[in-house]
Amino acid sequence: MTERFDGVRGEGLAPVTYLFGERGQRTSSNPITTPDTNRAGAASDPPRADLPTLASVFGELESQIEAQLAERRAADAAPSSRDERDVEKSKARAERVSMNALTRRGMSKREVERSLRARELDDETVASELERLEGVGLIDDMALAQNLVGTLQERKGLGRSAIAAELTRRLLTPAAIEYALDLIETGDELGRAREIAVKRAGQLRSYDRETAVRRLSAFLMRRGYSGSTVRAAVEHALPATPGGSVRFR
Repeated sequence: MTERFDGVRGEGLAPVTYLFGERGQRTSSNPITTPDTNRAGAASDPPRADLPTLASVFGELESQIEAQLAERRAADAAPSSRDERDVEKSKARAERVSMNALTRRGMSKREVERSLRARELDDETVASELERLEGVGLIDDMALAQNLVGTLQERKGLGRSAIAAELTRRLLTPAAIEYALDLIETGDELGRAREIAVKRAGQLRSYDRETAVRRLSAFLMRRGYSGSTVRAAVEHALPATPGGSVRFR
């Protein structure tokens, strides 16, 4: 009896024999049984050595920021060489300006300050130069006020009020002005006014006594003498005679 193959029942089927290599190909191509080698490999592969880690990137940025901050702090703490050169140039310029002004005449502190500011020098340079001049005695308001009093009295014949006005015009400090005015003796001022009145009266011979007195009084008052000093000096220079005429000394 001949044996038949029954595909439905599977009875009598002969075993399947795979060719060499075919089983591996079929197994590798089976989507169900083939493991996901790409995903597994990606998870198990070690990190590449040439790629920077996040910690190293942040560390490098932090180092750069610290370096920049350090440079800025150093720049703020110490002036640059350019700034130092500018400061030295300003100081040298201030010294030239002040010395040139002081060689012409004595000046008060505020007069020197005004000259320096007229050259548009900064406040720090002006203050430094004034301190230097005071330190070496080239500006001294007290001494200048005393010298001016002597000059204004002897050479110009000025009285107390005119001297005070001139000292104020020279921008001397109030303390220096008060000190200088205290040096003026009342007796000396009256004697000086009399001398000036006698000299001036010689130019008034062509006038009557009233006119001569008025002109001489106005002259002495312009010189800064007080009212009482002017009256005494005029009476001394233009004494009245019994007949009412003028007798010049």
